Amino acid sequence: MNVKRGSTTFLKVIIFLVGIAVLTLCIYWMPVLTIRDIKAHPGGDYSIYPLLVCAYGICITFSFSLYQVYKLLTYIERDNAFSELSLKSLKVIKKCAFTAIFFIVLMIISLKVISIISGDDPAGPISLSLMCLLATSIIAAIVDVLQKPLENDPDIKSKND
Repeated sequence: MNVKRGSTTFLKVIIFLVGIAVLTLCIYWMPVLTIRDIKAHPGGDYSIYPLLVCAYGICITFSFSLYQVYKLLTYIERDNAFSELSLKSLKVIKKCAFTAIFFIVLMIISLKVISIISGDDPAGPISLSLMCLLATSIIAAIVDVLQKPLENDPDIKSKND
């Protein structure tokens, strides 16, 4: 086993474990926390639903981008790092990052509206959301930088024509 295959296998295992964690979050923890919140506020407080939509939207886009990263690592293992398939995976990852940014901004707006209605201080959740927004923006920028050389590669351009 050479170093490149070992590195990509390690990254694939990490991606798989992160995917299992996200799946566990979506299937088990978010419904449990939602039920706990509904029981704590039995008066019909529907303010949790916009946050749930945003959270599930972020989890779905994150899972889809993890799958694309897994595919990209497979292309790298097969010496297809500079191929049209890699370029497509990078484009999808960038679109997923922008979709996650949209959901994070929607979550910040929802938190602000909920805080105005309830009178609570949203500083903690909004600051966490802003940190996630910064991290997602950095990932989108890195993917864009990786995508530029592939778009300008004459071998890939000739295959597209």
